[in-house]
Amino acid sequence: MPSGILEQIGQTPLVPLRSIARGLPHPVLVKCEHLNPGGSVKDRIAKAIVDDAEQRGVLRPGMTLIEATAGNTGVGLALVAAARGYRLVCVMPEKMSVDKRASLAAMGAQLVITPNAPPDSLENFRNVAERLAKERGYFLTDQFRNPANVAVHAATTGAEILEQTAGLVGAFVAGAGTGGTISGVGRHLKASLRTVRVVLADPLGSGLADWVDTGVLGPDGSYAVEGIGGSAVSENLHREVIDAAERVSDEDSFAMAKRLVREEGLLVGGSAGTNVVAAVRVAARGGLGGPVVTVLPDGLDRYLATPWLRAWSE
Repeated sequence: MPSGILEQIGQTPLVPLRSIARGLPHPVLVKCEHLNPGGSVKDRIAKAIVDDAEQRGVLRPGMTLIEATAGNTGVGLALVAAARGYRLVCVMPEKMSVDKRASLAAMGAQLVITPNAPPDSLENFRNVAERLAKERGYFLTDQFRNPANVAVHAATTGAEILEQTAGLVGAFVAGAGTGGTISGVGRHLKASLRTVRVVLADPLGSGLADWVDTGVLGPDGSYAVEGIGGSAVSENLHREVIDAAERVSDEDSFAMAKRLVREEGLLVGGSAGTNVVAAVRVAARGGLGGPVVTVLPDGLDRYLATPWLRAWSE
């Protein structure tokens, strides 16, 4: 009997960048998380969080899931909710793309759109999700704090990377939204590889790179790349795992996303561009014990209506 759709999450390909990384001292390998069934790396944590809650008995049939999401975790949860019979409410800040909203609505999720409010505001999307969960008895999947997020990336994403590289990784580079990917993968790799470096790819305008460098969040600025960076530190972002940070502008991120599509045939979004810009910089400096690995978090279809993508055809 063939397995269900949720069993197809993970085991994504790891492929070399043959054009973009040509001539660098180290290869750059990209893990194609956009090829998960729900189209992003967040499929992994959606299933893991629901599995964990069911096993602990805090999530029962007929309940409603709620999450504060930039879109991708919402799609992953919608996939899991459809397969397991739950309802889903997604709370999103208004800056997120209309394509993500359309996908979630089409999958049956109820959307709550909030202002782009700072973390200390009652209107911040995370605070709204917490308030609705308490008021209405929804199950808050809580991707920013739930330890199942970090754990699944250590157990699956990190383990897959080690297997796919035969245990040879010089550096791992990733952006941070919840922090689960970089914390989980970084922790797993460092447990096996003494010299591996873990590098945060952070949008210019985010305060997280300063926090990595100094322990103090940098100023809160604006940027257009979605799903990574921030003006607050998630509990799932573990500074002790991270060795350095690379700051990447929107312009460089979107230019690299275009190159990934047109030179490598990888149909990915803006945060993939951020990650690859940072990974190429790390590889270009040399001095590592192996290739540089990064992740392609989501697909191009999430951004069809965004100004940066529409500009490609002008």
